[in-house]
Amino acid sequence: MERAIWTHTVTGATSYFHAPMSPLLVLIVAVLATTYAGPIVRFAAAPALAIAFWRLVLVLPVTGGLAVLEGSREPGAGSRISRVTPLPAPGSPLPLMTLSGLLLALHFWSWIASLRFTAVASSVVLVSLKSVFAWGFAAVWLREHPTRTEAWGIVLAVIGASLIGLGDARLSLGAFGGDVLALLGAVTGAGYYVIGRRVRQTVGIWRYATGVYAVAAAALALLALARRTPLVGFAGRDWAVFAAMAAGPMLVGHTGMNYALRHFRATTVNVAALGEPVGATVLAWLIPAIHEAPRAMALVGGVLVLLGITVSLRAGNGKRPGRGRGREGSDAR
Repeated sequence: MERAIWTHTVTGATSYFHAPMSPLLVLIVAVLATTYAGPIVRFAAAPALAIAFWRLVLVLPVTGGLAVLEGSREPGAGSRISRVTPLPAPGSPLPLMTLSGLLLALHFWSWIASLRFTAVASSVVLVSLKSVFAWGFAAVWLREHPTRTEAWGIVLAVIGASLIGLGDARLSLGAFGGDVLALLGAVTGAGYYVIGRRVRQTVGIWRYATGVYAVAAAALALLALARRTPLVGFAGRDWAVFAAMAAGPMLVGHTGMNYALRHFRATTVNVAALGEPVGATVLAWLIPAIHEAPRAMALVGGVLVLLGITVSLRAGNGKRPGRGRGREGSDAR
């Protein structure tokens, strides 16, 4: 059943359109689905390139099949029931989708590789700083700015995420290298989501996901070939990790966030993703084979992250005209 959603255009005006599923609910479920990605990678002996490659390839039959059923457009994406296109549609989505896929491939490789050198919490937190980079990219390219309330929520969540990272910091050369890789994952991940925000205005979710995931998988395969990294011949436990990464963090997590990009700003989606390090830290603590107990600073950081996400999402969910001022009053920028 379609749901009525109020959102903000790039100029700040509030507009009304229909969405086939609740974007906020999809976003929450997507974030929850990503929380076990960091901890579960620790159980695989396969190289980072292989993990990133198979988590993409294994979802392509599902997304590809749904893309065929979807047709040219998902309900609400540029159709008659949508009264406004929040952003200008790109002339041709193919170049941007290709770039998005390349950024996604680099994002996955750098993040998964970072987990070999630094703690789960440090890696996931640094990657989650992509919300800050997305803020900057979206402001420059899309001319989208968060409201003042959203901005405070983002700042609060990033401070909390930083506390989690500081509480889990490792002062060693190996950990520093892993942190650099994770930071690279943050920059490339931000670019991937900001491009998705633009392209998703006219391209249905399953067509977009299939195209981008296919490009990313092809790029990773070429990189593996160049580095002579094996993509087959792994143990059963590795294949179980591949399947788990594909089913939850990829199919539900990334695809759900890409769905939300049609209805929320890239900064809003990325600040919601800051819930991932909180869940990942808890799981890394509870799983006996990992058992990385969070310190008190990390616990305080987790509370701040959740509070920041709540503030940002409530502000970014929009208000209907006639209730207050159309641009969220003094919060509008």
